[in-house]
Amino acid sequence: MPDTTKPAVLRPRNRFMQWQFEAALCALLTIGFAMLASTGNLDWPTIVLTGSALLFRAYLTWQGRHMRLTAFWTTALTLGCAAFYVADYVLISGSFINATVHLVLLVMLVRLFSAQKDRDYYFLAVLAFLMVLASAALTIGVTFFLGLSAFILTAVVTVVVMEMRHAANAAALRRGQSDSAPASQVTASILRASPAIAVSILLLGGVIFFLLPRNSSGYLRSYAPNDSLNTGFSEQVRLGRIGEIQRSDALVMHIQIDRDQSGTHDLKWRGVALNLFDGRTWSNPQMLHVLPRLPDGSYRLAPRATVRPPIIEYRVLMEPLNANVFFLAPTAREIRGNFRLLAGDDADAVFDADAEHPPSVYNATSELGQPSVAELRLAHGVAPPDILLDDLQLPALDPRISRLAEQITASAGTNYDKAAAVESYLKSNFGYTLQLSSSVPRDPLAEFLFVRKRGHCEYFASSMAVMLRTLRIPARVVNGFRRGEFNQLTGQYVIRGRDAHSWVEVYFPGYGWITFDPTPSDGADGGLGRAALYLDALSSFWREWVINYDPAHQFSLAVNISHHGQMRWFDVQDWARKKYASLVEAARAAQDAAQRSPVQWITRCFLFILVLGLVVTLVHYSASITRSIRGWKKITRAQTAPSAAAAVWYERMLRSLTKRGLHKTPAQTPQEFVGCIAEDKLRHQMARFTTYYESARFGESVEDVLRLPELYAEITHKG
Repeated sequence: MPDTTKPAVLRPRNRFMQWQFEAALCALLTIGFAMLASTGNLDWPTIVLTGSALLFRAYLTWQGRHMRLTAFWTTALTLGCAAFYVADYVLISGSFINATVHLVLLVMLVRLFSAQKDRDYYFLAVLAFLMVLASAALTIGVTFFLGLSAFILTAVVTVVVMEMRHAANAAALRRGQSDSAPASQVTASILRASPAIAVSILLLGGVIFFLLPRNSSGYLRSYAPNDSLNTGFSEQVRLGRIGEIQRSDALVMHIQIDRDQSGTHDLKWRGVALNLFDGRTWSNPQMLHVLPRLPDGSYRLAPRATVRPPIIEYRVLMEPLNANVFFLAPTAREIRGNFRLLAGDDADAVFDADAEHPPSVYNATSELGQPSVAELRLAHGVAPPDILLDDLQLPALDPRISRLAEQITASAGTNYDKAAAVESYLKSNFGYTLQLSSSVPRDPLAEFLFVRKRGHCEYFASSMAVMLRTLRIPARVVNGFRRGEFNQLTGQYVIRGRDAHSWVEVYFPGYGWITFDPTPSDGADGGLGRAALYLDALSSFWREWVINYDPAHQFSLAVNISHHGQMRWFDVQDWARKKYASLVEAARAAQDAAQRSPVQWITRCFLFILVLGLVVTLVHYSASITRSIRGWKKITRAQTAPSAAAAVWYERMLRSLTKRGLHKTPAQTPQEFVGCIAEDKLRHQMARFTTYYESARFGESVEDVLRLPELYAEITHKG
């Protein structure tokens, strides 16, 4: 298949440039593919195949070996990629996007092992850039910035080497030979220039970034990698779905509560409430209504039965999910954010009805007050008809469930006591686990209550709600998230997929819906390590000031910069006034001292001038001595570095001639300077010296550089 596999000779500069260009391009492709693979949207066979091929190509390049596919094999493999694309789309992936990604990666590999012309290399560079663009659309993590920085640096190196490669090839064509400049000098020049250019690009991009805020991040929704989270917070959720979400460590949101820097709140973040149950699936078919928008742009939520302090204000920073539900602390009163239309249902859930402004960042206010146990025990009356219709509905149940509910609440006299008894019974007699079968049993609640007696929060909440309904107590299931982990560095609660949770709300006439949670603790330690704290803080900053950077952030940043700039300017002015006052005071003190004792003052001034002169003299001679030492070192290494030694001898000769009144201008070449010498003997001596100097300086001649000291002594000898 390959036509050659022999080591490349890297001595000439154009071949060295070709090697460096191929190495930089291979690194560019590897970084682009790594960024694409880090999004989590590539399958493992694709990652292993493409990654292995890139590493193998990098190994061959590093070893200076060429492995080129012949034209026949290149054509055959390209046609094979097209045939595989059809089979992939029809039989394997079943997705146009996935099949297209596979095709592009396969074509990239074929081109990587068959590239010979410049257009082939340009095509590979374009593919690397397209992989970076794809990763930008598929991820929002801070790791993308690190990968982008590495990609920019590598791209700069690639472009620089490409231009130097073109220049070297052009020079070789003009002169009929290759430039023999040392490879180490070329590499050092690239290493010096490329990081500076890359940093300049990042700084300029940062300035443009903060000057041009984003007005919408809706495009991210179609690429959100956490589609599984959406199905747990829709209008229809089957049993087991929240348990599947709890197996994920994917980041869902950050929540910052005002004046909470120690993580004292233990709140549930309410998503959707579900009231209809068919034995296997909970649903909520209620109609949505548009929420009123206040003049200040906020949305006032429908009031609930109880209005009690304390009141908290908090900010939610969501990851991009394919969900339009807002997660709020009960009881939510107000939402503020960059939204044009919000909707709610009668179960107090809030949804985004503006497709162009997803719920990525919003502020909310909630009232945490709850009625006391004594008040709930005295609650009496009849629930509204819609609650009696929807929240007492039951499917065909195993008769043992209703008998168990009556047995548990036999000694309870009020609805509150009955609800508390069921809650306590489930917490005390059942175990928590996520290790369940992926298939839902025919009667999942009966199996949970009487056979398995282990499950996750959905089974506990569903069992409590159903048992209360058998007792004619309105109840519903709520899906949302638990407290999460608290990051002391940012003062934010970190909510992940594993914090997904289901609980129960029970209706009490006159007080509304009251929360009960029958799920026992899972015993998991949710503490963040020190490294994880810093990583989460960096991720939070990235989401807040990069992904969600909008005009509000721009205004806030401008205000902060203006405020801090004014404060720093005031500090500088205050410092200048103090320094001026101290200088004036010192001048007055010096004048008074000189008037009191003029002799002593003159003596001090004389000693100061003397010491200053000595210091200047020492600095001057130390610099001269340093130059002499450096020149002596170069001279002693004449056999290993003849060019540097020749330059030192020529500089010494020029200094000697300058003392004799002969000055060489920077515009003169050594030969032109020789021609300007009037004295015949000196001109002939300098001509010989210049000939040996040029041979040693530019021809690296050791024999000629060793003749320079003798010629130097002959010219500078007095007599």
